[in-house]
Amino acid sequence: MTVTAGTAASAATQPNGHRSAERIGRTEAGPRPLPPLGTQRSVADLDLADRTLDSGLRVIAVARRTVPTVELRLRIPFADADPKHPARAELVASALLCGTERRGRVEIDDELATIGGELGAGVDPERLLISGSALASGLPTLLDVLADLVTSAAYPDGDFTRERERLVERITVARSQPRTIAREALQQRRYGDHPISREMPQASDVAAVAPAEARELHRAAVLPTGSTLVLVGDIDPVPAINTVAEALAGWATPGTAAEMPPLPVLTARDLLLVDRPGSVQSQLRFSAPAVPRTDPRYPALQLANLVLGGYFSSRLVENLREDKGYTYSASSYLEFSPTAATLTVDTDVTTDVTAAAVLETRYELARLSAVPPTEAEIESARRYAIGSLLISLDSQGGLASTLGAMAAVGLDASWLRAHPARLEAVTPEQVAAAAEEFFTPTAFTGVIVGDAATVGARLRALGGIELP
Repeated sequence: MTVTAGTAASAATQPNGHRSAERIGRTEAGPRPLPPLGTQRSVADLDLADRTLDSGLRVIAVARRTVPTVELRLRIPFADADPKHPARAELVASALLCGTERRGRVEIDDELATIGGELGAGVDPERLLISGSALASGLPTLLDVLADLVTSAAYPDGDFTRERERLVERITVARSQPRTIAREALQQRRYGDHPISREMPQASDVAAVAPAEARELHRAAVLPTGSTLVLVGDIDPVPAINTVAEALAGWATPGTAAEMPPLPVLTARDLLLVDRPGSVQSQLRFSAPAVPRTDPRYPALQLANLVLGGYFSSRLVENLREDKGYTYSASSYLEFSPTAATLTVDTDVTTDVTAAAVLETRYELARLSAVPPTEAEIESARRYAIGSLLISLDSQGGLASTLGAMAAVGLDASWLRAHPARLEAVTPEQVAAAAEEFFTPTAFTGVIVGDAATVGARLRALGGIELP
């Protein structure tokens, strides 16, 4: 059908007389130009107090009065070299809220409900994290429940047994998942038998943990000295810390919470093929050393990583997903601990394109290190890095989590406030230098999890891969 200019204009107008989006976006001269980007917001000054209590607990309180609530994050270093520790630690986290000497599980839930509150716990090889929130007016109650949990969690036999059974089921399912298998294989490839490698316990180890073992670990390891409590919300920071000091006065157990020992130096070596017979997918994990956020090279490294695979408009996504169709998702990211930083490249592909995907991933690493990112790529990454940082600090929960993570690696709010300016100052030459230093393919090690009988021959032809 032929449409004249008049009929086209009519077609672009809705039956109710309103113009369509297509009509609004065009002029007689063509598409309406996009307005210029506005001025980039800066990180707002924080109304913050930071104090270490007599017990050794560090408390950071921040006023963020966007809504009448408060967010809580308590980080307790919780490392141990005992191979059985992860099982006991998981049950400490899972059964922590089952009851105390003063309150049963129902009483804890009811009391939190009266203040619109909640508490939960999780654990990894580095720390036990207790997270929560409540109406700001309910902060004293939230802290009273928290104090009860850290000083006198009871791990009652019946509730403990039920939590243990549920945890065994979850771990059994998780350990059958390809991504879990790949993550564990990567950690062992990077760090050997270091405790950081034991991110998930064996189900059989969990099943063998008795309530008395959880109580013993709690008494020995849930310690205030070395721990950090972050509060963000509709609060006055100094009085809020005084409230914490009063509420947690009974948490004064001697000793220092156990930090993770320093990680081994990550060294480059061949990728390891981990056989998963019958798998229809392969998991590719490449990893290399990076630098911490305090290193002067970090802002340039951050931008180079974004160009490679740190967000959707990256080279890895363009190549592996958009151009080749090998995968739904490909990414690269930085991981931090108090003693180390690493770079990881992560993608899952179908078995028949495993070798091709490895080749293309190596190609993109080599291209980034040999062919500097363009100014347009760098500027796009810069805008994304600054914008995502600002978004992460917008909500009370995001700010609390970010400040807690920063404190764990020795940084504070001043680092966050100054980081956008550091990113703005990065030059293309600095990004190129970071790309050349950190992304050379020979700097990496890692794993490929897949069906060795199907993918082994082609991977052997590529070289640089250790086959089972």
